[in-house]
Amino acid sequence: MLADLTAGALSDARQREILRPLAQVEAAATDAPPALDALSALAPADRVKIIAEVKRASPSRGDLADIPDPAQLAVSYERGGASAISVLTEGRKFKGSLDDLVNVRESVGIPVLRKDFISIPYQVFEARAAGADLALLIVAALDTKTLTELYGLITDLGMTALVETHSADELERALDLGAGLIGVNARNLSTFELDRDLFGRLAPQIPSGVIRVAESAVLAPADVAHYREAGADVVLIGEALVTNDPILTLGEFLAV
Repeated sequence: MLADLTAGALSDARQREILRPLAQVEAAATDAPPALDALSALAPADRVKIIAEVKRASPSRGDLADIPDPAQLAVSYERGGASAISVLTEGRKFKGSLDDLVNVRESVGIPVLRKDFISIPYQVFEARAAGADLALLIVAALDTKTLTELYGLITDLGMTALVETHSADELERALDLGAGLIGVNARNLSTFELDRDLFGRLAPQIPSGVIRVAESAVLAPADVAHYREAGADVVLIGEALVTNDPILTLGEFLAV
């Protein structure tokens, strides 16, 4: 599944590149206002921090929410206490778009993450041109050379990479990059199986000074508490927020 999602996102990016060449996107990325400091926004605190996600659908759950106005939802997230907003821009399975990201960035004052299956520099430049402050890199989808090059480009453009891992080996590769923001996803993106305790097993291997993000398997405050007790500084939440009252639900999660 991960290979299919990455290949599909790459194909779609190549189609966009025909209409908007790399040089044009590079120029737009260079001209964009500076990225916000996501590491400061997500730095460890007395309470857990939340990256709230704009998420219409997923391959594992199908349609989740219509979300006709992603910007309005993002504003609700910000009012509810989210520290950053994640915007799914993959169109085939998650029904997102770069337009969603642009609209969200224009509407909130907190960092915005482009969450997609990034595998080429064009997608990184797109993210910055659209106003992203963070970009997702999935270790399982990238060879070491590509991972290193994309991480360097994200950093050079002033953004922060959220480096996502699913195993001890992938975590080691993320640490080798010098990543300051590392996610552990409970969902195996190859099989889509969930392992709620994966974060707890890997977190002790993440050194102090690196921000720990727990991803997936969050439906209730107890799930946030589970991750917080295991050492999570930040929890990324999508489904539970788009299928419930976002402000009320955020309040319950942040009270953990």
